[in-house]
Amino acid sequence: MAAFQKPLSPAPETQALAVFGALHEGGDTIVLLGPHEPGFWAVFSASPEYNDGGADPLDRWSKRVVTPLAQSWGGEALFPSDGPPYAPFLEWALASGQAWQSPIGMLVHARAGLMVSYRAAVRLPALYDLPEAATSPCETCAEKPCLTACPVAALNDSQLYEVPKCKAHIIAPQGRDCLQSGCLARRICPRSQTYGRVPEQSAFHMRAFL
Repeated sequence: MAAFQKPLSPAPETQALAVFGALHEGGDTIVLLGPHEPGFWAVFSASPEYNDGGADPLDRWSKRVVTPLAQSWGGEALFPSDGPPYAPFLEWALASGQAWQSPIGMLVHARAGLMVSYRAAVRLPALYDLPEAATSPCETCAEKPCLTACPVAALNDSQLYEVPKCKAHIIAPQGRDCLQSGCLARRICPRSQTYGRVPEQSAFHMRAFL
């Protein structure tokens, strides 16, 4: 993805985050932030939020880190967990030119593939130059292995995600690989495999999903 054309200081990478897209909304610019890989998990897993045994450690870490970062940029921090009403992160992602609906319905990102996640957004009260729109990695993915990777066909080309079937598989012995290493359909995406997310991070998200 092209660099954000008006540099943000301090850079989000100083907090193990990266710009995952940006868009204009009215007279504002919405900057979407996701994990910077490789390296995000090492930073988060060493944090007090991860180690204090409290609920929602990643949401709490995100608020502690992104709120002062947004303030230093002169903006307002927004989080997916805040609501109702909830901020339209999916709509923002699709409008950013960096994420699209994949063949299995989940978002796919130009950088993170099917491992995309958004930790926060920052609303800046000005119109910044935006990164150039990217091309969906699905357009050049001939085999589309995500369509057939799920061991219990909980994801398919009908774009219907059968959540009960997925959860039943994950808690069963035969679903141990998905539980410990993350969703196989997400992992098999060629772009996901270049992203650098470690299995421990995927396992953390799978436990939260259950």
